[in-house]
Amino acid sequence: MARTTYQDLLDAGVHFGHLTRKWDPKMSQYIFMERNGIHIIDLNKTLSKVEEAAAAIKQIVKSGRKVLFVATKKQAKDIVAEHAKSVNMPYITERWLGGMLTNFATVRKSIKKMSNIDKLTKDGTYSNLSKKERLMIQRERIKLETLLGGISDLNRLPAALFLIDVKKEHIAVSEALKLNIPTFAMVDTNSDPSNIDFPIPSNDDATKSITLITSIMIKAIEEGLDERKREKEDEAEKEAAAAKAKADAPEAAPADRSANDGGKRKRTAEATTAEADTEAPAAKSTEE
Repeated sequence: MARTTYQDLLDAGVHFGHLTRKWDPKMSQYIFMERNGIHIIDLNKTLSKVEEAAAAIKQIVKSGRKVLFVATKKQAKDIVAEHAKSVNMPYITERWLGGMLTNFATVRKSIKKMSNIDKLTKDGTYSNLSKKERLMIQRERIKLETLLGGISDLNRLPAALFLIDVKKEHIAVSEALKLNIPTFAMVDTNSDPSNIDFPIPSNDDATKSITLITSIMIKAIEEGLDERKREKEDEAEKEAAAAKAKADAPEAAPADRSANDGGKRKRTAEATTAEADTEAPAAKSTEE
């Protein structure tokens, strides 16, 4: 079943590209025409690519892995953060710190530091500090929350990245490329799609376009999470049934042994009778 339609894409203005003089030649395969000095994206190709990307991202999430959403441009920040939080996925909507992926161990230390500050406030240590120390810690906590709050639950590298505007997020793309992390992205006519595993040719500036494409990815993620949940429930039911069958098996065993013992006694009695019948004629012959 299609997750969106050509008309949906058209209504959201997904087809509007950049000025022709700002185009990237590598996007030529996704451009339909030029109109009033602006490139128009081929929505048939967008439709195909967005379905392909949604199917792939669904499988990643179904396997239990995380997708990191990246959108630091002003008009995309709130949209992406809201959607990512709705499916419990990590996100970066402020400045991308160099080494966010390639130096993930250091990033984890910063996240742990944020967690330690929270512990100080809970165990009462924070209240024993001087006013100046509390102010310094509070400022640091706000800074860490702003930069890393969206990935505070990310304990390992993400399985994939979903980006809005690959031109702006080129550092994230570069790091993902080095680590062979698959990338999904909205790619406008001024961007290079060659380093993106699942490029979605689309208008990455209009809020309606960003909302539509992001919501399609979120819907695919929800499908993946639901299927994973159902599979786990099915496995749990099978394990419970197997355990019950195993528990019931010993109760049937004594009855089976009794039946077997009865069969053995019957065969033994029949054998004894047969031997007696054989010996009787022999004894009679001797007497004669």
